[in-house]
Amino acid sequence: MERRQVLKTAALVLVGGYAGLLGLSRLGYRAVLYPAPRRRLSEAPPGAELRRFETPDGTPIQALFYPPPGSQVIVFFHGNGETIGDSVGLAAELNGRGLGFVAVEYRGYGSSPAHGPSEAGLYADAQAVLLGLAAEGIAPGDITLWGSSLGSGVAVEMATRGFGSRLLLSTPYTSMPAVAQRLLPVLPMRWVVSDCYDNLAKAPGLDLPTLVIHGDADRLVPYDHGVTLSQAIAGAELVTVAGAGHNDWLVMGGDELLTRVERFCKG
Repeated sequence: MERRQVLKTAALVLVGGYAGLLGLSRLGYRAVLYPAPRRRLSEAPPGAELRRFETPDGTPIQALFYPPPGSQVIVFFHGNGETIGDSVGLAAELNGRGLGFVAVEYRGYGSSPAHGPSEAGLYADAQAVLLGLAAEGIAPGDITLWGSSLGSGVAVEMATRGFGSRLLLSTPYTSMPAVAQRLLPVLPMRWVVSDCYDNLAKAPGLDLPTLVIHGDADRLVPYDHGVTLSQAIAGAELVTVAGAGHNDWLVMGGDELLTRVERFCKG
């Protein structure tokens, strides 16, 4: 009887501990998903402007705007550990190649107010900027939606809402719970992570030219996510950057990759 009681007590402790871990994970996962760095652009870089847009819930959103030399504009949604300031080099390079570039800040990031980021919130931020651009005469037909890492989920959602004519996804995932499940396989991440960004579920409904870029040595969002997603989007093209991880694919791809991006965005 004593041994049975010990085993029963141990089982209850394990179950209670697991339930507690589940609860803490569900309450705290957004702190990991949205580290929300506060690095701010105090002034616009040469040739660019800092714009302000407002969401329906009153959140002001900052955007880095490089005016288009021609008609084509990239609207860029960055990764979870970045701000629009990290896009300056890429933006200036592509602007020099004849493309407009708009980097969208998320709520809680950079100079945007510290409202808690969420899937719905990031969609609202992106849509506010895209509607603002449309009001300035930049039509969806002139826009390439580019999402990198976390931003791939934002770009896919905006594509489903008809805001762009082309879609570029770099280091994308099939869904956020699928990424989390690989990192913490002992937890049911579909239940833990409610910000799903379910790109794979939306993929069959996408009917615009799509370019997917992924490094085959990516350990954070494994390469097979990019492969699976590109296969699920009709007509999508996959560019594999050999030996590249999650954050160095642009450096590893070099000028050849940038030229590929330029040609894709110009149609």
